[in-house]
Amino acid sequence: MKQPTRILALILAFATIISCTKTKLEGIYNRQENQIDTYVSKYEGDHRIVYRGGSSRIIMTEGQGDSLSVNGYVSFYYAGYTFSGNVSNANMFITNHKETAERAGWNLTDADYGLYEIKMSDAELLPGLKEGLIGVKAGEECEILFSGKYGIGSKPFGIIPANSALLYKIWDITVSNE
Repeated sequence: MKQPTRILALILAFATIISCTKTKLEGIYNRQENQIDTYVSKYEGDHRIVYRGGSSRIIMTEGQGDSLSVNGYVSFYYAGYTFSGNVSNANMFITNHKETAERAGWNLTDADYGLYEIKMSDAELLPGLKEGLIGVKAGEECEILFSGKYGIGSKPFGIIPANSALLYKIWDITVSNE
């Protein structure tokens, strides 16, 4: 085989691998989004649902006052879970909400249950979480779900597998758009 023919064969093989990987990833995201839709549909009618930028927000307890803007400030407690159709203590990977940690049996020696406070325009949040937070109100309790497409990406992060769908429970304390 001549050199140019080998190079062309390698390029075609590489393109095929990339195409198959992309198709597989799209399939994973589609399955995750179907699981999210099924989960969210259980709350329709009883709770308000907000869809924004690939995120679904189920409002468990309505808040009051201004809605968080893209440049606003927010403070909240949270618990993060990998999501594969349901939520349990077994798939929680982070929290700063003391009661949730205790209920899950977490016994951390250096636990930080401090309020998380951010300015949205400066925050380095996962795209799905950032989009899901926009519009929350002070006192709101909600769940924000999004597929791996809007999560950590193709590399695992700690105990979170790559391309995982995630769910965050949020207990919003304050919102300020000033």
